[in-house]
Amino acid sequence: MLGVFSSTIVSPPDELVAAGCRTPSPKISADALVKRFLETNSSAVSMQIGDHVQFAYSHHNESALQPRSFAVKDEIFCLFEGALDNLGSLKQEYGLAKSANEVMLVIEAYKALRDRAPYPPNHMVAHLDGCFSFIVFDNATSTLFVASDQTGKVPLYWGITADGYVAFADNADLLKGACGKSLASFPQGCFFSTAIGELKSYENPKNKITAVPAEEEEIWGAKFKVEGPAVYKNFSVSI
Repeated sequence: MLGVFSSTIVSPPDELVAAGCRTPSPKISADALVKRFLETNSSAVSMQIGDHVQFAYSHHNESALQPRSFAVKDEIFCLFEGALDNLGSLKQEYGLAKSANEVMLVIEAYKALRDRAPYPPNHMVAHLDGCFSFIVFDNATSTLFVASDQTGKVPLYWGITADGYVAFADNADLLKGACGKSLASFPQGCFFSTAIGELKSYENPKNKITAVPAEEEEIWGAKFKVEGPAVYKNFSVSI
């Protein structure tokens, strides 16, 4: 799955900008990235949302236990990969039909976050039990919300394209060819929301998240870590 967002929607993270400046490397534009995704994934689907957002996904080579899905409702677009162990109980909590799947559940959870203020954003993700990563874009408010589960079993990566778009994908090689060293593994157990303007741990939302420059030989430009009381939890993923 792939989502690309212009700087009108989300400001490129300073840590990824700095990583790209430390080690300049070839990049391509957001449009070229989407084109490459479509060319390398059979039966891929893409969509342009306004002038600043593009989504694309495919069922090619997906895991039977962690499928990819897409849905849109009330101008809320969502790409979801993985599976929720507590989907049944959450469907009851949100009043959804028995046929509702994970992607529809996430849209409803986001709507609850948006419409029931004050509602801590970490609560939206903290009660999701399973392996997952997802990208939500609310076209009505131009809000982006991205999250990954606490174990990182469904990988997610983010980077900056040549024309300054922020890209999220489940394929590190795809982003490496587009973003160069302006690339990092999205930290597990964390979420990013343009409504609050920063990356947060949903398990420990008060803990600071820092970016550490990666070694020169690594695929990443930086590694994001959640600072604990006495130690750092390293949430990088090896390739």
